Amino acid sequence: MSHFLVHIATGPENPTRAALGLLVARTALEEGHEVSVFLAGDAVDMLRPETRELASGIGTGSVRDHWEALRSGGARLYASGQSSKARAITGDDGVELAPPTRLVALIAEADRVVSY
Repeated sequence: MSHFLVHIATGPENPTRAALGLLVARTALEEGHEVSVFLAGDAVDMLRPETRELASGIGTGSVRDHWEALRSGGARLYASGQSSKARAITGDDGVELAPPTRLVALIAEADRVVSY
């Protein structure tokens, strides 16, 4: 199976696109692929439980449901430390706050990279 990196920079301002990125990651994980998700920019707002609870895409499902499936399914979850700090977000259980060098390493390791 392949290693997928799903890089999401879209946040709750566009819940359909944000949920779509998580849905694609969840689908890859459920099909047996190794999955890493890296949140950056406005997407780090999805680290807030209240944001995940409210965000739902049109035809792409619930951000909260996708996030919980990824977390419980063993996906590796990352968030930009710089984007998080700028938004006063301190992280979330199971999420590694990472610098740009970690994103570059993940891109180099992945067989496929998808961005939303």
